[in-house]
Amino acid sequence: MAKYGNIAVIYGSDSSEWEVSCRSGEFVASRIDGEAYSVYEIFARFGDWSLVACRRRNSMRVIFPEGERPQVDKTDFSVTVAGEKVRMDFAYIMQHGNPGENGLMQGYLEMLGIPFSSCSSFVSAVTFDKFSCKNYLRDMDCVKCADDIFIRKGDDLGPDFAGNVVEKLGLPFFVKPTDGGSSFGVTKVKSAEGLDAALSLAFSEGRTVLAEKFIQGREVTCAAYRRDGETVALPVIEIVTDREFFDYDAKYNGLSREICPAELGQELTDMIQDASRKIYERLGCSGVVRVDYILAEDGLYFLEVNTIPGMTAASLVPKMVRTAGIGMTEFLSSIIENAGR
Repeated sequence: MAKYGNIAVIYGSDSSEWEVSCRSGEFVASRIDGEAYSVYEIFARFGDWSLVACRRRNSMRVIFPEGERPQVDKTDFSVTVAGEKVRMDFAYIMQHGNPGENGLMQGYLEMLGIPFSSCSSFVSAVTFDKFSCKNYLRDMDCVKCADDIFIRKGDDLGPDFAGNVVEKLGLPFFVKPTDGGSSFGVTKVKSAEGLDAALSLAFSEGRTVLAEKFIQGREVTCAAYRRDGETVALPVIEIVTDREFFDYDAKYNGLSREICPAELGQELTDMIQDASRKIYERLGCSGVVRVDYILAEDGLYFLEVNTIPGMTAASLVPKMVRTAGIGMTEFLSSIIENAGR
């Protein structure tokens, strides 16, 4: 018997990723077991939380027209539908970016004592910031971390800054927000003169930025999750694109090939899966977490952790799940029933 009855799938966000978040949330809501749970789809953006649709156990999905959507009572995370007050007893968080990926939504749910699908508020905050996360992992023997320079908005960079960055990191290098996703605000910088524009773009997404050394290699990714008390790694994907890097268009507009399982051989596959399990456990993750890497000649380089990975039909994690021979509904039930373990 299911541990929970009323599952809230929360999507939308306060970040540039909000539309992708909606697609992910709608996909997850549609795949949750309708015989075991009642599913309530909550759109949450800039403090306005409303019920978009609901699918009661063994019933059809009901959509609420815009302007007639029931509002969420944030004091107890409930919603009133047809005169009945429904309190959510589990949250499946599908908000990419703020507030679902940086720990704010998790902190709210923790204060109410409502279990949820993702990492804790603390782990979410640490992993959301690329610089903080790298510092947690720098001494691990299973991955390397590329050289980087941390920059805060308002820092006095001085006239020699661009030259110093090139001297330390070489050309090309990447400039990226420390707390963004979906490659928003990321630039591959090919000359010292391109740094100013790259910083302006990155600072449009957040107040802290990384300049990071470019690592030549194959881009690979692997997700891990908890099942029956064990950390399980899903099949590895290799990402191949003719773009400068795996940017928004490559991710969401079909400008990449995602090879699953990656054609790496068993030894390299085992190494990447083992690294993903170790990183998951080192950070204290929960739910499904995707870890991105560059496989270079001199080793495996950590790129970032995605604690709320994309979950559209075309996203990477669902492809891994299908390749592993697991049904999506079965997988989501496992995430829900193993939450917090």
